Amino acid sequence: MNYSKKIVLKNGKEAFLRNGVLSDGSAVAENFNLTHAETDYLLTYPDENRMTSEQEGQFLEKKTASNNEIEIIAVVDGRVVGTAGIDAVGTKFKLKHRAECGVSILQEYWGLGVGRALMEACIECAEKAGYVQLELNVVAENTRAVSLYKKLGFVEYGRNPKGFHSRISGFQEVIYMLLELQSDNGSKEE
Repeated sequence: MNYSKKIVLKNGKEAFLRNGVLSDGSAVAENFNLTHAETDYLLTYPDENRMTSEQEGQFLEKKTASNNEIEIIAVVDGRVVGTAGIDAVGTKFKLKHRAECGVSILQEYWGLGVGRALMEACIECAEKAGYVQLELNVVAENTRAVSLYKKLGFVEYGRNPKGFHSRISGFQEVIYMLLELQSDNGSKEE
């Protein structure tokens, strides 16, 4: 799936949002390791990343070739500052209407609009792919992210009090959220 959009951040800098490609493998792998070291709100730690730069590039190529999945990167001044993606929940008939998304941003770019722009891109791509529902998990204490997701229309549908087990803070409560997407005819799916 392809995506491309330029935005202006709150600091006046221009960001280019686009699907990742093979040659982005090294930069995206570096971004993954940095973002996952800067916060305890993401699913994994940098030492759990098993992908080489080459494998990351191949992963990005696979997502670009997909009709229903994507990995979007945010580039500012030639640097990958954030990533987001949508993945199918499953391929079985009873699951293929659902997608899940995730986003990570370098801490120095928090609060500048990168996260909102990447989430809006995920929503747009999920609708284009024909999904009916977009889902995500968020650590409850990550109030900035929870607030953003609610502003974008996501609603809470459950919580897991021991959803994550952090190396730093112990158990973290995880909120399950979803967004009903517009169908091809512009109305909510029933």
